[in-house]
Amino acid sequence: MSDRAPAFLAVLAHPDDESFRCGGTLALLSRRGMRVQVLTATRGEAGSCGDPPLCRPEELPAVREQELRCACAALGIEPPLLLGYRDGELVNVDEEEAVAQVLAAIQAWRPQFVLTWPLDGLSGHPDHVAVSRWTTLAFEQAGTLGPAAPAALYHLAVPRSVAEALGLRLLHAVPDEAVTLTVDVTPVWEEKLAAIGCHRTQAGGSPVLSAPEKKRRLFLGKEHFCRARERYDFLLRLEGTL
Repeated sequence: MSDRAPAFLAVLAHPDDESFRCGGTLALLSRRGMRVQVLTATRGEAGSCGDPPLCRPEELPAVREQELRCACAALGIEPPLLLGYRDGELVNVDEEEAVAQVLAAIQAWRPQFVLTWPLDGLSGHPDHVAVSRWTTLAFEQAGTLGPAAPAALYHLAVPRSVAEALGLRLLHAVPDEAVTLTVDVTPVWEEKLAAIGCHRTQAGGSPVLSAPEKKRRLFLGKEHFCRARERYDFLLRLEGTL
């Protein structure tokens, strides 16, 4: 194993995925000495330009990349890596090539833990589903790294009780007992909100931001994960650090 600080890799589809769904956890891990890297598949060019528009459509990829960089800085983590695939078209990407790219990031970063979307994409978004599959395959192939292989693969999750309380009927919530890890992110609440605030073009697309404080805290104040794969039981230290 490397004598460098432990590392964590989140493999996601779009700029803003990192802030809304797991930003607090990423900030906490960084604060506690872990090297945290986000790998984002697209520059989010199929998203909104804002309301009112903050840029022209042709400028959106560059704008959203800068928003992503702003968010990573706000969370105190490494600058992001981007694969540069087209937003909304990940199902058309050559899977072998995409898996090789994720595996290359794992080989370079040597994370102890990897995080991605669940296999159903949480919302069913085809880009999320594709990224989940690539990451799962790359995690499995990373077994050839021996002791340097990641110890566990985690999925983002929303417990059924939270989805029902907030009326999130379109999310593929999981039974509460299926959640492996729940992280209270209130110690880094301001960092998480600052990261979300970086994504100015997408602010209008999230009703939770204009919801009453109690509902905002319920959705954003705790982050939930399911452990999808594990390689070495004795290396599963993540749950003891948060």
